[in-house]
Amino acid sequence: MKHTVEVMIPEAEIKARIAELGRQITERYKDSGSDMVLVGLLRGSFMFMADLCREVQVSHEVDFMTASSYGSGMSTTRDVKILKDLDEDIRGKDVLIVEDIIDSGNTLSKVREILSLREPKSLAICTLLDKPSRREVNVPVEFIGFSIPDEFVVGYGIDYATALPSSAVYRQSDSAGRVSVKLPDVLHPAWHFYLWLACFSLRLEIP
Repeated sequence: MKHTVEVMIPEAEIKARIAELGRQITERYKDSGSDMVLVGLLRGSFMFMADLCREVQVSHEVDFMTASSYGSGMSTTRDVKILKDLDEDIRGKDVLIVEDIIDSGNTLSKVREILSLREPKSLAICTLLDKPSRREVNVPVEFIGFSIPDEFVVGYGIDYATALPSSAVYRQSDSAGRVSVKLPDVLHPAWHFYLWLACFSLRLEIP
């Protein structure tokens, strides 16, 4: 049986919501008087982070961390490892952790715990997508783009193995099997190799 991927959140809705998140974040921090740092959790947040930075109208720095709680398969475990730490000191600064998607909350909770020990002035979390039904750890999330059901999603930098070149968020329309992805009409040749890797890992079928 052939299964398909359908758009869950179109590009226009993502852009509009990020603009609104930018306004909310700006309003919260505009009178803080302290330096601000946006901390992106790699790799999945890179597209969201780039777009969000443009909408936050408060002077801020950008830094990145890589934290992993994935074992040999796709199941999230409680074993969290920091693979890349921050380059700068966050003591006394307003820190906003930027995440692509939150499900169990295990990884994010650990990252928040680590950063809180470094004595920032404030610490908050912003995520594009949230799966509240998957939560195993109670972690506060101050800014949420979209709350979604427990479905496997790809696109907009959100991935398991390799990012798909997409500005929308997609979900698999059925629970198992092969899926079909409609690619853009114009695609840089360098992406074809990465798309092949993604399709191999995610069992996608390119028509």
